[in-house]
Amino acid sequence: MADRLRTYTSDDIDVHFNAPRCIHAAECVHGRPEVFDPNRKPWIDPDQGGADAIAEVVLRCPTGALTFTRKDGGGEESTPTHNKVTVAANGPLFARGDLRVETPEGEVVLEDTRVALCRCGLSQNKPFCDNSHLDQFEAGGQLGTHNATPANGATALQIIPAENGPLLFRGPVTLTSADGATLETAKCALCRCGHSSNKPFCDGTHRTIGFEAPGGLAA
Repeated sequence: MADRLRTYTSDDIDVHFNAPRCIHAAECVHGRPEVFDPNRKPWIDPDQGGADAIAEVVLRCPTGALTFTRKDGGGEESTPTHNKVTVAANGPLFARGDLRVETPEGEVVLEDTRVALCRCGLSQNKPFCDNSHLDQFEAGGQLGTHNATPANGATALQIIPAENGPLLFRGPVTLTSADGATLETAKCALCRCGHSSNKPFCDGTHRTIGFEAPGGLAA
Protein backbone atom coordinates (compact mmCIF):
# COMPACT_ATOMS: atom_id res chain seq x y z
CA MET A 1 0.00 0.00 0.00
CA ALA A 2 1.57 3.27 -1.10
CA ASP A 3 0.81 6.13 1.27
CA ARG A 4 -0.15 9.46 -0.25
CA LEU A 5 -0.03 11.48 2.95
CA ARG A 6 -0.84 15.18 2.71
CA THR A 7 -0.61 17.56 5.65
CA TYR A 8 -2.71 20.67 6.09
CA THR A 9 -1.37 23.09 8.70
CA SER A 10 -2.47 25.81 11.07
CA ASP A 11 -0.86 27.35 14.13
CA ASP A 12 -2.72 25.01 16.50
CA ILE A 13 -3.20 21.72 14.64
CA ASP A 14 -1.97 19.82 11.59
CA VAL A 15 -4.42 17.54 9.80
CA HIS A 16 -2.99 14.59 7.86
CA PHE A 17 -4.87 12.89 5.02
CA ASN A 18 -3.94 9.49 3.57
CA ALA A 19 -5.98 9.35 0.36
CA PRO A 20 -5.81 5.57 -0.32
CA ARG A 21 -7.48 4.90 3.03
CA CYS A 22 -10.44 7.21 2.36
CA ILE A 23 -13.79 5.65 1.38
CA HIS A 24 -15.78 8.91 1.58
CA ALA A 25 -17.65 8.15 4.78
CA ALA A 26 -17.97 11.96 4.95
CA GLU A 27 -17.94 12.16 8.75
CA CYS A 28 -15.52 15.06 8.40
CA VAL A 29 -17.58 16.93 5.82
CA HIS A 30 -20.76 16.55 7.83
CA GLY A 31 -19.04 17.36 11.11
CA ARG A 32 -17.09 20.50 10.16
CA PRO A 33 -17.97 21.56 6.61
CA GLU A 34 -16.15 24.88 7.08
CA VAL A 35 -12.90 22.94 7.60
CA PHE A 36 -13.49 19.96 5.30
CA ASP A 37 -14.91 21.10 1.96
CA PRO A 38 -14.32 18.75 -1.02
CA ASN A 39 -15.36 21.52 -3.42
CA ARG A 40 -12.49 23.77 -2.29
CA LYS A 41 -8.75 23.64 -2.92
CA PRO A 42 -7.16 22.82 -0.59
CA TRP A 43 -10.12 20.86 0.66
CA ILE A 44 -8.91 20.89 4.27
CA ASP A 45 -8.34 24.28 5.92
CA PRO A 46 -7.65 23.89 9.65
CA ASP A 47 -7.60 27.68 10.04
CA GLN A 48 -11.39 27.56 9.71
CA GLY A 49 -11.99 25.80 13.03
CA GLY A 50 -10.73 25.35 16.56
CA ALA A 51 -8.23 22.60 17.27
CA ASP A 52 -10.50 20.78 19.75
CA ALA A 53 -13.41 20.70 17.31
CA ILE A 54 -11.23 19.56 14.41
CA ALA A 55 -9.64 16.79 16.48
CA GLU A 56 -13.06 15.56 17.57
CA VAL A 57 -14.26 15.31 13.98
CA VAL A 58 -11.07 13.64 12.77
CA LEU A 59 -11.62 10.91 15.36
CA ARG A 60 -14.96 10.12 13.72
CA CYS A 61 -13.15 9.03 10.54
CA PRO A 62 -13.71 5.25 10.52
CA THR A 63 -10.84 4.38 8.19
CA GLY A 64 -7.87 6.21 9.70
CA ALA A 65 -7.50 8.25 6.52
CA LEU A 66 -7.58 11.38 8.70
CA THR A 67 -5.25 11.92 11.65
CA PHE A 68 -3.97 14.99 13.44
CA THR A 69 -1.02 16.45 15.32
CA ARG A 70 -1.72 19.01 18.02
CA LYS A 71 0.64 22.02 18.17
CA ASP A 72 -1.18 23.90 20.92
CA GLY A 73 -0.51 21.47 23.77
CA GLY A 74 -3.83 19.71 23.31
CA GLY A 75 -4.18 15.96 23.62
CA GLU A 76 -3.24 13.63 20.80
CA GLU A 77 -5.36 10.65 19.80
CA SER A 78 -5.37 8.03 22.55
CA THR A 79 -5.30 4.30 21.96
CA PRO A 80 -8.66 2.70 22.84
CA THR A 81 -8.57 0.20 25.68
CA HIS A 82 -11.09 -2.05 23.97
CA ASN A 83 -10.85 -3.52 20.47
CA LYS A 84 -14.02 -3.53 18.41
CA VAL A 85 -14.81 -4.67 14.87
CA THR A 86 -18.14 -3.70 13.33
CA VAL A 87 -19.43 -5.70 10.37
CA ALA A 88 -21.08 -3.26 7.97
CA ALA A 89 -24.00 -4.52 5.90
CA ASN A 90 -22.82 -4.85 2.28
CA GLY A 91 -19.57 -3.22 3.34
CA PRO A 92 -16.25 -3.55 5.13
CA LEU A 93 -15.07 -4.43 8.61
CA PHE A 94 -14.61 -1.25 10.66
CA ALA A 95 -11.97 -1.85 13.34
CA ARG A 96 -11.08 0.41 16.26
CA GLY A 97 -8.65 -0.28 19.06
CA ASP A 98 -5.00 -1.07 19.64
CA LEU A 99 -4.51 -2.42 16.14
CA ARG A 100 -1.39 -4.01 14.69
CA VAL A 101 -1.42 -5.20 11.09
CA GLU A 102 1.23 -7.89 10.68
CA THR A 103 2.65 -10.07 7.96
CA PRO A 104 2.18 -13.83 8.29
CA GLU A 105 5.84 -13.91 9.38
CA GLY A 106 5.10 -11.64 12.36
CA GLU A 107 6.46 -8.32 11.10
CA VAL A 108 4.37 -5.36 12.30
CA VAL A 109 3.71 -3.25 9.21
CA LEU A 110 1.14 -0.84 10.63
CA GLU A 111 0.08 0.31 14.09
CA ASP A 112 -3.15 2.25 14.11
CA THR A 113 -6.40 2.84 15.97
CA ARG A 114 -8.87 2.97 13.07
CA VAL A 115 -9.02 0.92 9.87
CA ALA A 116 -11.62 -0.27 7.36
CA LEU A 117 -10.83 -3.77 6.12
CA CYS A 118 -12.03 -5.23 2.82
CA ARG A 119 -14.31 -8.26 3.04
CA CYS A 120 -15.66 -8.30 -0.52
CA GLY A 121 -12.41 -9.55 -2.05
CA LEU A 122 -12.35 -6.83 -4.71
CA SER A 123 -10.32 -4.00 -3.16
CA GLN A 124 -7.20 -2.92 -5.01
CA ASN A 125 -5.77 -1.70 -1.69
CA LYS A 126 -5.99 -4.91 0.33
CA PRO A 127 -6.32 -5.45 3.20
CA PHE A 128 -8.04 -2.05 3.31
CA CYS A 129 -11.41 -1.19 1.83
CA ASP A 130 -11.45 1.00 -1.28
CA ASN A 131 -15.24 1.00 -1.84
CA SER A 132 -15.13 -1.80 -4.43
CA HIS A 133 -17.97 -3.43 -2.48
CA LEU A 134 -20.31 -0.77 -3.87
CA ASP A 135 -20.28 -2.49 -7.26
CA GLN A 136 -21.71 -5.92 -6.42
CA PHE A 137 -21.07 -7.12 -2.86
CA GLU A 138 -24.10 -8.15 -0.82
CA ALA A 139 -23.77 -9.40 2.75
CA GLY A 140 -26.22 -8.57 5.50
CA GLY A 141 -23.74 -7.85 8.27
CA GLN A 142 -24.89 -10.60 10.65
CA LEU A 143 -22.53 -12.70 12.74
CA GLY A 144 -22.22 -16.29 11.58
CA THR A 145 -21.34 -19.28 13.75
CA HIS A 146 -18.12 -19.12 15.75
CA ASN A 147 -16.75 -20.87 18.84
CA ALA A 148 -15.32 -18.03 20.89
CA THR A 149 -11.80 -18.26 22.31
CA PRO A 150 -11.27 -16.79 25.81
CA ALA A 151 -8.96 -13.79 26.19
CA ASN A 152 -5.40 -14.63 27.20
CA GLY A 153 -4.26 -11.37 28.77
CA ALA A 154 -3.15 -9.63 25.57
CA THR A 155 -4.41 -6.11 24.89
CA ALA A 156 -3.45 -5.42 21.27
CA LEU A 157 -5.37 -6.87 18.35
CA GLN A 158 -3.13 -8.48 15.75
CA ILE A 159 -4.62 -8.38 12.25
CA ILE A 160 -2.81 -10.80 9.96
CA PRO A 161 -3.88 -10.90 6.31
CA ALA A 162 -3.01 -14.45 5.33
CA GLU A 163 -1.62 -14.87 1.83
CA ASN A 164 -4.52 -15.87 -0.45
CA GLY A 165 -6.60 -16.39 2.68
CA PRO A 166 -8.59 -14.76 5.48
CA LEU A 167 -7.89 -12.04 8.00
CA LEU A 168 -6.53 -13.72 11.10
CA PHE A 169 -7.40 -11.88 14.30
CA ARG A 170 -5.35 -12.58 17.42
CA GLY A 171 -6.18 -10.68 20.59
CA PRO A 172 -9.27 -9.60 22.50
CA VAL A 173 -11.98 -8.19 20.26
CA THR A 174 -15.70 -7.59 20.31
CA LEU A 175 -17.34 -8.31 16.98
CA THR A 176 -20.52 -6.33 16.41
CA SER A 177 -23.05 -7.10 13.69
CA ALA A 178 -24.88 -4.50 11.64
CA ASP A 179 -27.94 -5.01 13.86
CA GLY A 180 -26.03 -4.68 17.13
CA ALA A 181 -25.44 -8.32 18.13
CA THR A 182 -22.03 -8.91 19.70
CA LEU A 183 -19.54 -11.71 20.14
CA GLU A 184 -16.32 -11.57 22.16
CA THR A 185 -13.35 -13.70 21.22
CA ALA A 186 -9.55 -13.67 21.20
CA LYS A 187 -9.07 -15.66 18.01
CA CYS A 188 -10.93 -15.83 14.72
CA ALA A 189 -10.49 -15.90 10.95
CA LEU A 190 -12.64 -13.46 9.00
CA CYS A 191 -13.49 -13.89 5.34
CA ARG A 192 -11.88 -11.53 2.86
CA CYS A 193 -12.67 -13.35 -0.39
CA GLY A 194 -16.33 -12.35 -0.14
CA HIS A 195 -17.74 -15.82 -0.69
CA SER A 196 -17.92 -17.51 2.72
CA SER A 197 -21.28 -19.00 3.62
CA ASN A 198 -20.57 -18.19 7.28
CA LYS A 199 -19.77 -14.48 7.02
CA PRO A 200 -18.02 -12.69 8.49
CA PHE A 201 -16.06 -15.83 9.38
CA CYS A 202 -13.94 -17.77 6.92
CA ASP A 203 -15.24 -21.18 5.85
CA GLY A 204 -12.38 -22.12 3.49
CA THR A 205 -14.13 -21.03 0.29
CA HIS A 206 -11.09 -18.93 -0.69
CA ARG A 207 -9.27 -22.16 -1.50
CA THR A 208 -11.91 -23.46 -3.88
CA ILE A 209 -12.41 -20.20 -5.80
CA GLY A 210 -8.70 -19.45 -6.22
CA PHE A 211 -8.73 -16.23 -4.20
CA GLU A 212 -5.46 -14.34 -4.46
CA ALA A 213 -4.30 -11.62 -2.09
CA PRO A 214 -0.92 -10.80 -0.58
CA GLY A 215 -0.08 -11.44 3.05
CA GLY A 216 0.39 -8.28 5.10
CA LEU A 217 0.00 -5.02 3.17
CA ALA A 218 -0.22 -4.73 -0.59
CA ALA A 219 2.86 -3.20 -2.19
